[in-house]
Order: sequence, then C-alpha cells, then structure tokens
Amino acid sequence: KVNMQFMTEDIEPQDIITRDNVTVQINAVAYYRVVDPVRAIVDVQDYRFATSQIAQTTLRSIIGQADLDELLINRDEINSRLQTLIDEETNPWGVKVTSVEVKDVELPESMRRAMARQAEAERDRRAMVINAQGEKEAALTLAEAARDLEAHPAAMQLRLLSTMTEVASEQNSTLIFPVPVELLRFMDAVRGPVLPRDGSS
Repeated sequence: KVNMQFMTEDIEPQDIITRDNVTVQINAVAYYRVVDPVRAIVDVQDYRFATSQIAQTTLRSIIGQADLDELLINRDEINSRLQTLIDEETNPWGVKVTSVEVKDVELPESMRRAMARQAEAERDRRAMVINAQGEKEAALTLAEAARDLEAHPAAMQLRLLSTMTEVASEQNSTLIFPVPVELLRFMDAVRGPVLPRDGSS
C-alpha cells in the first residue's frame, strides 16, 4: 500500500556558505505526494528518504549560488527555484513536489551585529539628509520673507511691533526697544545731530 496523501518533509538545518562568503544556518520544509504508486515502489528503494536527500543537496546548491541580501529579500524566488529543481529530480519516481519553503535563516552573531550597525548608520544618514533639507527650506523661506519685508517697509514696522508685544508678554525685567536708523536720522535732520551720517557709533 502506498499513501497518496500530501506529506511534509523537514529539511534538516544546514550550515551553508552563500556566494558572498557568509555562513548561514538554514532549514526548510518540502510538501509532496505520490502520484504514481508503481514507480514510487519499483523505481526507487525508499522514495521518502530519496526525496529528503534530494531536497538537502538542492538546498545547499541553491543557497550557495545566492548572496545574503538575495536570500533575505527574494525568499519567494528561492522557494520557487527549490521546488522546480527538486520536482524535476523526484518526477521519475512518481513523486510530485508541490512546494518548498525556507523556514529559518540564522545568521552568525558577528553578522547580526554588523547588520545592526549598518541599519543604524543608514537611519542616521537619512536623519541628517532630512535635517539638511529642512534647514535649506527654512533658509529659502526666510530669504523670501526678507525680500517681502524689504519691499514693504510698513510690514517691517508691523513685524517689529509684533515681536515687541511677544517679548513684553514674557515678564522680562528688561525690555530693549530697537529704534530704526531711519528714525534717528529723521530726528537728526529736525532737531540736530543725534547719529553720525555714516551710521557708526
């Protein structure tokens, strides 16, 4: 009698060296079923053991051809390649492999620390870029406001009065009133010398 239900085969954890020379420990699981009971019994001595061995060797081969980043990012593509290759090997035995899933990828402690430092450095870089962009936008806005105030002197006086109101509300013991140079020159012209013409102290 041959069980034709779907079966699962755990692929034992293996230490595998990726293409970029990183040692990782990987385990996976394969899902398969017997579709031709006669070939499964006649053409191979133990189809379950043979399927397990093919899965292990194919896993080592595929992972050894992939970079670490590819392994971590393109997991679905690697699973698909594993399923296709293992199924091609087991098909002559009347065994159909329907799915292979990489379950765990365990990295060495030194590699995990290096990746954590890299991620932290990337976050710091992004924060610095965002901060620089904010300062640039603020500078452009201030420059535009300065041009507007320069074109409208009355607006400058209103802004000055608004600032003095805000300062006065803080209950400061000393309040300095800035007096525009133009006003002092006007008083100089009307009442006598108050400020040198060149604006020096």
